[in-house]
Amino acid sequence: MTESQERAGADARRTDGDATTGTGTDADAIAGAGARAVPVPHPPAFAPDSLVLNRKLPLWYQVSQSLRASVLGRPQDASARLPTEEQLATHYGVSVLTMRQALKELETEGLISRHRRRGTFIEPRARRVSPVRLLGSVDAIVAQQSGEATTVLGHGPTAVPGDLAEFFPDCAEVTCYRRLRRDEESDEPTNWAENAVRPDIAARIDVADLERWPMTKVLRDVVGVRISRITDTVEARLADPVTAELLRVPLLSPILHYTGVTYDEEGRVVDVARIRYRGDRFSFSVTVEAH
Repeated sequence: MTESQERAGADARRTDGDATTGTGTDADAIAGAGARAVPVPHPPAFAPDSLVLNRKLPLWYQVSQSLRASVLGRPQDASARLPTEEQLATHYGVSVLTMRQALKELETEGLISRHRRRGTFIEPRARRVSPVRLLGSVDAIVAQQSGEATTVLGHGPTAVPGDLAEFFPDCAEVTCYRRLRRDEESDEPTNWAENAVRPDIAARIDVADLERWPMTKVLRDVVGVRISRITDTVEARLADPVTAELLRVPLLSPILHYTGVTYDEEGRVVDVARIRYRGDRFSFSVTVEAH
């Protein structure tokens, strides 16, 4: 064997060894070639809920409230990383500029943080820090009710209460759901709710869903009720014995009493929600547009 043949054989053995051990000149060349480096994949991005846009309302506002509700109501194991602006804009069917304005709203609230070249992330301790501005969007109602731990206290059929008879003229009974919401961090009760729902609609509700999502979201997105409008009334009241016990406040202390009447496309009332909020844990803001 000639000297050149011996050198060729030695080179071949080194190459075989490099391929097996992952070391040597070939591996070093791959590691050093930035253009050829295999990128580290990002974890899956958080998937927000879908949204049907109402062209009579500001698009950025509707998108911000829908995304806000998704963030506050997300499962504990959901990814903290949001899709890109472009992906979110495509998801909601809006422009990137509209999406950017919606994200800015959530960033101002402290629900998300944005990092150049890294992406947008949900803040681990995201909480509501400002009142929801209600402009007539169902997603605003969902956002207001999301983000707290919920316990179903009880549910079942009952005769239509006298003060709700006007809303259910064709029903002999309704299904009532009683729920208590608590701050997840302090475990402090914030509000408790009673929902009176038409029996035919209630038959399609899974109670487990009410521990994860607000009633409005369950009716619209799970049961499939086509909601046409929700009429809200908020008034100051004094805590009755049941409310005082559930919310851990003194008897006759001030509370905020919310009534929400939900109508379907046929004009029927499908749900009447009565929610009692601790006066120190809730604020309600309404914006009236001139045009």
